[in-house]
Amino acid sequence: MEQNQAAAPRVVRGRNRIRTSESDADDVRAHIQRVALELFIEEGYDKTSLREIAEKLGVTKAALYYHFPTKDDIVNSLIEHRIAAVDALMEWAEAQPRTEQTRIEFVQRYFVLHDVARHEHVIRFFERNQTLINTLPAGKLMKGQMERVFKFLMDPEESTVQQMRRAMAIFTIHAGHFLFRDRDDLSAQDRRDATLVVAEDLMRLAAEQP
Repeated sequence: MEQNQAAAPRVVRGRNRIRTSESDADDVRAHIQRVALELFIEEGYDKTSLREIAEKLGVTKAALYYHFPTKDDIVNSLIEHRIAAVDALMEWAEAQPRTEQTRIEFVQRYFVLHDVARHEHVIRFFERNQTLINTLPAGKLMKGQMERVFKFLMDPEESTVQQMRRAMAIFTIHAGHFLFRDRDDLSAQDRRDATLVVAEDLMRLAAEQP
């Protein structure tokens, strides 16, 4: 047996607590987020209780409280994770020359950011729970962040049609995760490929046709 092989992070469950070492605390929080998100999507946020989340995790409510005292805390943490990812992308974008190629690459990178299962489920949850998201502090931050994204992509000197196309490039990426989900004749890769092509086409059209 190879001794140098790194061991995969493990979540060790116990009824009284979720045992973690300092190094895998983030993994445990991410695991809780995934389980809670699955329940929120399957059962609905309002119908899902902390007790049900704890039962799904195989722990007591007290163990769950240690990481997330309320359901809102779980949702806020999901939003904050997304905000951090988009912030990093914005920092990259704002350090580049504001050229058409940079804006297209931004859309491509934004697509990659969302082309991750965790982000897909988070966006799906956001779409279904807009009223809840708008009441949370992190949700208001996310709204401001999206305004920053659109401000980077859209040029006020361009026509309204051009600006709308640039905005729709982002909305296309969001919608691409849900459209044709139930089509057996389309693979997930087909859907992803089509999403990126349409988003890029919208950006190029915005540049070429006033």
